[in-house]
Amino acid sequence: MSLRPLHDRVLVKRSDNETRTQSGIVIPDSAAEKPDQGEVIAVGPGRRNEAGERIAPDLRAGDRVLFGKYTGQAVKVNGDELLVLREEDILAVVER
Repeated sequence: MSLRPLHDRVLVKRSDNETRTQSGIVIPDSAAEKPDQGEVIAVGPGRRNEAGERIAPDLRAGDRVLFGKYTGQAVKVNGDELLVLREEDILAVVER
């Protein structure tokens, strides 16, 4: 199964959380917070303005992004947990 986001939706795969602190303490999965970073897997074609013209999204597949902890809809695709977010729910693109 594959997903193709519609309008201004973005498909994001969460980054793996660190399971150890810098001092070497192991953090169990039950105590770990959900990561608020991820990689963009797919981007919809963009939303439309009042005139019906399409507004192209600022993101592209492969971008590393920051998003709110409690935003989006979680879905499972081929065993991977992905998030479907609106483009406006993404706070920033992480540049290296």
